[in-house]
Amino acid sequence: MAQRSAPTGRQRRLATEVRRMREQAGVSIQGAATLLGSDRTMISNIEAGRTGLSADRVRQIACHYGCGDSALIDALAEMAGGRRAKHWWDEYRGKLPDGHLDISEMEHFATRIRTAQTVHLPGLFQIEDHARAIFEFAVPRLPRLEVELRVAHRMGRQAVVTGERPTPYLGIIHEAALRLAFGGREVTRRQLDYLAEVSELAHVTLLVIPFHAGAFHGAGQSILYTEGPVTQLDTVQLDTSFGGHFIDAPTPLTNYRSLLHLMESSALTPDESRDLIRSIAREL
Repeated sequence: MAQRSAPTGRQRRLATEVRRMREQAGVSIQGAATLLGSDRTMISNIEAGRTGLSADRVRQIACHYGCGDSALIDALAEMAGGRRAKHWWDEYRGKLPDGHLDISEMEHFATRIRTAQTVHLPGLFQIEDHARAIFEFAVPRLPRLEVELRVAHRMGRQAVVTGERPTPYLGIIHEAALRLAFGGREVTRRQLDYLAEVSELAHVTLLVIPFHAGAFHGAGQSILYTEGPVTQLDTVQLDTSFGGHFIDAPTPLTNYRSLLHLMESSALTPDESRDLIRSIAREL
């Protein structure tokens, strides 16, 4: 098993799940080394994502740890199977922070995507000029090349919802995000028209929380929730002032599922949401 210098987010997640499997079995690192005919260093490298795993090795580990969750084991084996394929976002490796690439990878392998936005519109449905205006407000100010790289990367991400095999998507947007005119009135009008257009796609559901709904759960948060082939492999990504923060622990995932459900309950219906988006666009 070759050692990696910089595992991807998906590879780190596989390593984390293998560690959790060991801990749930009550097996120590030394005990795992004995079971697997290895040493402590190898186990540590596997659980840090520094050492790659094959699908067969994942199944062997699961067997030794007494894991009986066949759906989880199959999903982890799928994550490990074969050499890592090259994907479109790899062209940005070394040009953008790794967190941007991890988001692309997370969305690409998701079985369903849910988001909640209270200030910004969903990145997967932003037009170029709108995205560019957002990146130009970054602090410290980004160099022009960095802005254009981030815009191009954001446009590339959108293939997961606009490509030939789109991923089911549910987005919750607060009315405030619809009214923040990033890029000016004309850009905002085009952005809202596009948002209303994509909301009619069969695999897309956009729900708006209107101002008149008042206070609501999750106010102020920006949440990206991607569902995996099994619930244990769901992931949450949160935007912070210092970059993206990824969450995959079971209890927080449960809490974020509940939070998104509560936010949905505060929103208008899809048709009412579309009407509000178009109404705000006409006001501009």
